[in-house]
This record gives sequence, C-alpha cells and structure tokens, in this order.
Amino acid sequence: MTHLLTLIFCVMSFAFLAVAMERHQHALFGHPLDAGRTRGFRIAGWCGLVLVVHFVVDDEGWALGLVTYSGCTSLAAGLVYGALIAYERRGTAK
Repeated sequence: MTHLLTLIFCVMSFAFLAVAMERHQHALFGHPLDAGRTRGFRIAGWCGLVLVVHFVVDDEGWALGLVTYSGCTSLAAGLVYGALIAYERRGTAK
C-alpha cells in the first residue's frame, strides 16, 4: 500500500511541476498561466516530492526508502511525460 500511495503522490507532484512549465501550459490550456499560479504549482510539486521522501524514509528506513523513492519518482516522471506526449499527439490529430 505504501508503494501505491508513493507512486500516486509522485505522479501528482510531477504533474504539478509539468503544469508549472510554460511549454506544457500552452499545450494544456492554450495560453500561459499567470506568475502566481505557476509559482503555486511549482511549490506544490516540490513540496509533494519532499513529503513523499519523508514518508517513505520514515516507513522503510534510509536505505530501502531512498531506493523506493528513486524508483517511484522515475516511474512517475515517465508516466507524466508519456501522458503529456499522448495528450499533445491526440490534440494535433484532431
């Protein structure tokens, strides 16, 4: 259960970080967001990743916790990146 929650929170955090980038804002919304919202998404993304590493290390210890965190962040980044690519390709196919 810990791994699933870790993965979910990592995906959410990377999604927030992706939305904080102007390129992805254009792809998702058609225009850039204002600076306050962009900063909010960036802060939420980084805070989410910090909280996840805290909970995983607290649950599994430093050695295994950091390995779990590294694997979940890699998988989550790949999932978010793949979803953004699929969304952009679906949008250009119409």
